[in-house]
Amino acid sequence: MTDEKYIRLLSEKFPNAQSVITELINLRAILSLPKGTEHFVSDLHGASMAFIHMIKNASGVVRKKVDEVYGYAMDEEEKRALCALIYYPDERIELVKRAFEEPTLTIPEGKEYKSLTEWYKKRLHQVVDIARAVTIKYSRSKVEKLLPPDYAYIIRELLHESSLEQRDRQTYYNAIIDAIIETGCAEQLLIVISYLIHSLTIDTLHIVGDIFDRGSGAAKILDVLSTVRDYDIQWGNHDIEWMGAMAGNMALLATVLRVSIRYANIETLEEGYGINLLPLANFAMTIYGDDPCTIWQTKDFENNPRLTRSAQLMAKMHKAISIIQFKLEGQTVLRHPEWHMDHRALLDKIDFQKGTITLEGKTYPLLDTNLPTIDPKDSYALNQYEQDLMNQLWRSFRKSEKMQRHLRMLYEHGSLYLVRNGFLLYHAAIPLNADGSFTEAEVCGQRVSGKALMDRTDAIVRQAYYGEGQAKQDALDYMLYLWEGEFSPLYNKDKMTTFERYFIADKDIQHEAKGAYFSLSDDEKVCEHILQEFGLDPATGRIINGHMPVRTIKGETPIRANGKRFVIDGGFSKPYQEKTGIAGYTLIYNSHGIQLVEHESFESREQAILSGSDIHNRMLLQDFSGKRIRIKDTDKGKELLEQIENLEQLLHEYRTGSLRER
Repeated sequence: MTDEKYIRLLSEKFPNAQSVITELINLRAILSLPKGTEHFVSDLHGASMAFIHMIKNASGVVRKKVDEVYGYAMDEEEKRALCALIYYPDERIELVKRAFEEPTLTIPEGKEYKSLTEWYKKRLHQVVDIARAVTIKYSRSKVEKLLPPDYAYIIRELLHESSLEQRDRQTYYNAIIDAIIETGCAEQLLIVISYLIHSLTIDTLHIVGDIFDRGSGAAKILDVLSTVRDYDIQWGNHDIEWMGAMAGNMALLATVLRVSIRYANIETLEEGYGINLLPLANFAMTIYGDDPCTIWQTKDFENNPRLTRSAQLMAKMHKAISIIQFKLEGQTVLRHPEWHMDHRALLDKIDFQKGTITLEGKTYPLLDTNLPTIDPKDSYALNQYEQDLMNQLWRSFRKSEKMQRHLRMLYEHGSLYLVRNGFLLYHAAIPLNADGSFTEAEVCGQRVSGKALMDRTDAIVRQAYYGEGQAKQDALDYMLYLWEGEFSPLYNKDKMTTFERYFIADKDIQHEAKGAYFSLSDDEKVCEHILQEFGLDPATGRIINGHMPVRTIKGETPIRANGKRFVIDGGFSKPYQEKTGIAGYTLIYNSHGIQLVEHESFESREQAILSGSDIHNRMLLQDFSGKRIRIKDTDKGKELLEQIENLEQLLHEYRTGSLRER
């Protein structure tokens, strides 16, 4: 499109010189505002309660604002009560109302209030104070876009009251508060202003991969994300596993079921997405009814009181879907010799008479030899019952409206990597050779490396969902390679030894050798090389990764390569916290600079509502430059400057008469 055509299109939105001037004034003013606060998290792994609390408390930012506004004028108990109200306004208000109705119910409110009306009045003043503190760095138009229409006028008057020292204005302000209470709107105002605080303390949320697996709340996380104003996702290996399953890769569908059952996490499937697992249970009981399935016992079964199935049934389901997975994986890798993964098709290497398997020139006894559904003459073929079962399960996946809606969210807001404001975000790895150069690998017919590999892979993931015909099927198959392939930027190990961990006792054969990236990326020069490849200044750019849990209990740190790379997988999900010793990280980038926050374990939503308990955070890093970062210094600022340039050209056209005003 030529500049002339673009300017004429722009004139449809700004039909005269005055409309252009108004917009130019607006954009230039926005450029001078402090940049919004970005939050970076990774590896949520279904830990929905901790994630939701993190959204509500903005990784400690809300409490920090309370401290800044009230300081020593408010005691600790009162601050906790105010924060609890902001985090969970609906539930906290109901609790306070009960406390006034039931004198025996005590909650920490700092001091006793004579009436609910007095409590409403005090809390309205306080919540508005905090809202004013978090909205001050945003343009009025941006804030007003977030206001609910029914209360926009009232909130606008409360937030932009700038002369409270004047008696008349103070009287006016108090009259608004009194009227809110008298008309019965106090409760709703407290709720909507609290939600406004949530929206503005996190201007942009970046999730650096792995929403799924281990924890039971992935669907809840995505539901909450759908309400967040500005967020993006860099796909992790567990996200790709689920995306492939949702899109129709049958090997990954079986993998999702196996992993969910292995970790007693079928709640995500059944309650989160309405997937009917009864056909699998019936199949497993029919085939393995007398089999004790000793090696297939579900992990963490005792710690999941919501499971309604017996441990024996879960073990049988686990074995049934695992065998189907190994068959479907074998079919897929044999369809794609260009992946060089034939050695990972393992079922045809079993000696069924001896109960052994030969791998890498060595023979191992199998820990389970009862394999009635595997035909030694055609090891990877599903029998009719298995095929019917997978068809039923796929229909259940395809008909789940929520699952398909979440899949669209993952595509629309997701990418393999993101470059934003000097940061390079990707979940796991950029495949490297031992000398630090970029590994060249074949991605669906093209040999690529470095940034080109990431771009090509991103395009193939999209083709698996949006494509057509054979190209779509090949891309859908490739999702399996991304899950477990040696040169996948989401895996990058020589093999995934799932089969070996189930069937072979020897630990050596279970070893998965990591790619060179995982050792070399702690080198500052290697990180600078990667940053330069993606068009970032190697002197000032930074990489943000997840994927590899940071074992703080072993002395590991999330700050790597002399501060060039941050690994922010700190164990949001409880099963990982034994390895990490903490409960997650949030990297915060605001107008003052970078902060890295380490979280302790979240007690419970109920305790947060009742007693004002919070996630305790420890600041690991504060990298403040002293000069406040403005919107003009960000990628958004570059976009606005380009818009300003185009508007100035349009204004010139109007003023010279080259374009007629309307």
